[in-house]
Amino acid sequence: KKSQDWTIEQKRQAVEYDHEQLSVRRQCDLLGLSASSLYYHRVPVDSEDVFIMGLIDRQYMETPFYGVLRMRAWLHRQGLAVGIKRVRRLMRQMGLEAIYPKPRTTISSAEHRRFPYLLQGLTVDHPDQVWCLDITYVGLRTGWAYLVAILDWFSRYVLSWELSNPLETDFCVSALERALERRRPEIFNSDQGSEFTSDVFVGALEQAKIQIRMDGRGRAYENIFVERLWRTVKYENIYIYVYETLSGATMGLRKYFEYYNQEWLHQSLEYNTPAEVYQARPTVGRSRGAAGNKATPPLTLRAHCGSALLSWKRLVEPLILIAQRMRRIGPITDHYLQRNAWIFFWS
Repeated sequence: KKSQDWTIEQKRQAVEYDHEQLSVRRQCDLLGLSASSLYYHRVPVDSEDVFIMGLIDRQYMETPFYGVLRMRAWLHRQGLAVGIKRVRRLMRQMGLEAIYPKPRTTISSAEHRRFPYLLQGLTVDHPDQVWCLDITYVGLRTGWAYLVAILDWFSRYVLSWELSNPLETDFCVSALERALERRRPEIFNSDQGSEFTSDVFVGALEQAKIQIRMDGRGRAYENIFVERLWRTVKYENIYIYVYETLSGATMGLRKYFEYYNQEWLHQSLEYNTPAEVYQARPTVGRSRGAAGNKATPPLTLRAHCGSALLSWKRLVEPLILIAQRMRRIGPITDHYLQRNAWIFFWS
């Protein structure tokens, strides 16, 4: 029974080829491991695929609403004659999908339990009230990896993270266990991916008596704070250094997340660092004291959405006027902006 929770790699390592009593086939049956999985060897990474995946990842950060067709058209403009099946395969392998309202955006396991999303309208006003996590693709010169991070919603503090290849549940559980060693949240929010709905992951949360909430299907920005973190990490670290190996990326990201937590001045935190807010010692704006500063009122998800849309309009409106004078685009109305507000979280 215990072996059912093991990863494929753990099961492969448990097989003893020179066992005196059990044959290799019998050991595979007991471990629940197929013979093809035991003898499988990874196919060497195609360097051209790695290059194309890097381009797709960068463009997706700019235009997360690009699907397979638009992404292929964009690649053609870059001089790459790639087919639609190849683009679809690479985006699926990277875990990328166009963001727009639709019936289903997250692939989950039918056998796993699901939990409702109950954060809509909830006032998040202190650290460790809500934690959230997500997984993103990280391109390497010799291949790729997957990065998972757990974030405190109120302070944007990165509690733990893990880098792994392949994409399996164990590295998500490892990140969760490391975060729970420090503190415990009241609510834990994630999407309905199979890594987060697995019995091992859910069991660790239930054992710690933490409320579990999951994003609804077709919801583009219920986990927007982690998505915004991915953009920051990639543009300020991953795209700059383009790590050679998994170990090199691990060392580089360890330094970056330390910098992000301790020194990164966050605009939405009134230019305090995530660590200062998480440890309840802000230096600007949020403190109450002799100066008589009022504490910043807590923000709900709806308030963040409105703030992002207003900031985008102030920044882009002058450019829109110039483009209209050049007769490049038509009028942009407030109705259009409101309908497409989710796009502007990444601007």
